[in-house]
Order: sequence, then C-alpha cells, then structure tokens
Amino acid sequence: MSQVNAVYESPFSARYASKEMLYIFSPDMKFSTWRRLWVSLAKAEMALGLPITQEQIDEMEANVEQIDYETARQREKEVRHDVMAHVYTFGLAAPKAAGIIHLGATSAYVGDNTDIIQLREGLRLIRKKLAAILDHLSRFADAHKAQPTLGFTHFQPAQLTTVGKRATLWMNELLMDLDEVEYRIENLRMLGSKGTTGTQASFMELFDGDNDKIRRMEQMIASDFDFAGVVPVSGQTYSRKTDAQVLATLSGIAQSASKFATDLRLLQHLKELEEPFEAHQIGSSAMPYKRNPMRSERICALARYVICDSLNPSFTAATQWFERTLDDSANKRISVPEAFLAVDAILNIMINVVSGLVVYPKVIHQRVMNELPFMATENIMMSAVKRGGNRQELHERIRTHSMAAGKRMKEEGLDNDLIDRIAADPMFGLTREEIVSELEPARYIGRCPAQVDAFLSEYVRPRIAPYLNGEEIAAEINL
Repeated sequence: MSQVNAVYESPFSARYASKEMLYIFSPDMKFSTWRRLWVSLAKAEMALGLPITQEQIDEMEANVEQIDYETARQREKEVRHDVMAHVYTFGLAAPKAAGIIHLGATSAYVGDNTDIIQLREGLRLIRKKLAAILDHLSRFADAHKAQPTLGFTHFQPAQLTTVGKRATLWMNELLMDLDEVEYRIENLRMLGSKGTTGTQASFMELFDGDNDKIRRMEQMIASDFDFAGVVPVSGQTYSRKTDAQVLATLSGIAQSASKFATDLRLLQHLKELEEPFEAHQIGSSAMPYKRNPMRSERICALARYVICDSLNPSFTAATQWFERTLDDSANKRISVPEAFLAVDAILNIMINVVSGLVVYPKVIHQRVMNELPFMATENIMMSAVKRGGNRQELHERIRTHSMAAGKRMKEEGLDNDLIDRIAADPMFGLTREEIVSELEPARYIGRCPAQVDAFLSEYVRPRIAPYLNGEEIAAEINL
C-alpha cells in the first residue's frame, strides 16, 4: 500500500484551490507570521525603553523563516500548547533572544493577529480574481450587448433582452460582492496586544503604568503590518463577529457565482451558451455525445459548501463566553480557511469559464423567432387599429389565435403559425409581409445596448481598473 495515498487529503489541496490561497493558510505563512509578530513586539518594547537589545532583535529577524517543525511538534505533544511550543522552538533558533520572546503577550497575540493578516491576504486575492472575472464579463457583455435573446421570467418565455444585458445581471451582483470585499479589507483591524482578558495588565506592569507607551506599542505593531490600527477594546481575542462578517461576504460571492453557474447550466441545456469544452474532454462514461457543464456544476457544488460553512463562525460568535472560551479554535481553524479555499476554487473556475464562453447565435435567433410573434401582437394590433379596426375586438381575436397557435406548438410539436393565422383573418386587414415587418428582434430589446454601455463605462471599468494592472489572470482547472 502506498503511504502517500493511504492518508486522507483535502480536495481543496489536491483539486481545487490555487497555490496562492493554499500558501496564505499554510503552516509556513502562519508560523513565520507568528515570528514576525514576536519581532515586531520586541522592537516596539525596545523602542519604548524595555531592556531588549538590537542583537536580540537581529537574531530573531535572521531566523523568522528557519522553523524546525519537528521540534515544535514534539514540544507541543509534550506541553499541549501550540504557542508555547513555537516560543520554545524560536528560542532554540535565536538563543540570545529566548528570554524576551513573547514578553507580556498571551497566545492570542500571535494567533489572532495572524488570523487577521490571513483574512486580509485572502480577501486581497479574492478581490483580484473578482476583478478578473468582471473584466472578462465586461468584454463579453460589450460584444453581445445588441444580440437579441429570449428573456425568461419563471423560466417561461418573456420579453426579449440581449445576451450582453443578461451578462450585466451577473456582473452587478459580483460588483456588490466587490463592495463587500473592499469594505472588509478597509475595516479590518489587528487585535494588537491586549493581554489575557483584554486589560493589558501585563503591559501596565512592564511599562510602570504608562498608558501612552502601551498605546504607542500597539500602533507601532499595527504600522509594521500596514494596518490602520488595532481594535479599540477586546477580551483576550478579537470579536468572533469578524470571522462571521468575513464569511458572510464569502457566502455572498458563492451566491452570485451559483446564480451565474445555474443560468449557464440552463442556457447550455437550451444550446444557446456553453462553457468551454476541451478537445479530449469526456462528458459521460456511458453517453459519448454528452457535453455536461461540469465546471458550472462544480461552482454550484462548492457554493453550497461555502453558504453552509458561513454559519460556523456565526454560531461561534454567538456562543463565546465572557472574555474568552476555547470552543472556537478547532472550528475556526477548519471553517475559515476552507471557506477561503472554496471561494478561491469557485473564482478560478469562473475565470476559466467566462474567458471561454461559447455563444450560438443561430440557436438563439431561432428561439427568438419562435416566440416573437406572440410578443409582436400588440404592435400588430395597433397597426390594425390605425386602419380602422376595433381595439377590443382585435384583442379578443388575437387572444383566440394565440391560444390556438400555442396549442398547436405544444400538442402537435409544430411551428408557430400565429402570423399566418392573423394574415388570413380579414378583421386585421394586414398582409403577411406587413405583419412580418413587425418581427425585427432589435425593435423589442428596449435600451439594452445603452444600458450595457452605461453600466460598463460608469460602474464596472472604473471599479476594476485598480486591480488589473494590465495583467491577464488565467486559471487552470487541476482536475
């Protein structure tokens, strides 16, 4: 038996998430950030007068990346405390600084501040990928802004829209998600160094009761990591509502992505639009002709996971006791990273899909023309009224003809003969050619092209420009 394949491996690592997002929640990112936080704390304490030397700082900085994971693992097995295991391991790597590492701090100093940093980096990567999707969709919408297509309400034929206008509906929801992501990034604050119950009593002891030095220490640490500041008050940890709010934002992205993917699955069934299908891709093991929308289906599957997972931090936030309890830890170390990994996977797939959408104009036009006679009846009726017809009588006659044509289509599987029925009815006094002249699809799309132009120029392009930097973001689907 292969030892490699005898151990469960998360699909997020093996199949779905990008290397960039996997790194953000990796042990290297986590524990090297712990060490950078210990360096930042020591530098601030030294600058504010505590007996810490530059030599100790230099030794710590030189060993930030030199993490002996085996020693840390063995130490944690012995002491049953991950932070103290890594304090010990860092001390072995930087022996001159061993006595001042973690001075005055509690475990949440490294744990929670690292969590906030990971949240920010994860959101920044998601923001970049949202911008890439919007960029691809903006080009798609512009290219198809005037292409009439049948609109649906209740998945029943409705008035016409355009292929490009429909794409703006997907984009508008993604823009709402981008708003949320930007808000979360801008309003994240570090925990700082608040002590065991948030009172900073240990630092009052270290700094002889100097409140100003403690406030300056926290601001120095925040500046080291490019944060605007720290949370104003806390218990031992930052409020777990932060995790709940961030995962609510991720859930929103999942909802938008699932809506897009569901629409695309339906459109692929109608043979109007199609996600990319590779030359050697197999749609079914039993039916060689099939072209299943596997990418869109995977988006929907992962989206359900994220939407459900977003409840985890909500329950955690609701059940925290007083200044701290530890029933959050095991849950959040799974639920938070995996929400990011799942959304990352969703966005990777979306980039792949929207950069290769296939449109079938002839199928779209055929469906439009099959339904357009029903939609044109009001214009036809008005033309007949102008020639002396009675509006109410014509309305009833059109209703009768429409029901008969619809019945013929559904019960006999025949084409829509409504135009022929009206042309043959002397009450209308219109020739077939005159009636057909009303069947130009472009007359029934309203302001779609103008709406697309305004949406792209006023809302989309200015918003995504800062995050594109002229680079093309591609996304491979691993498996």
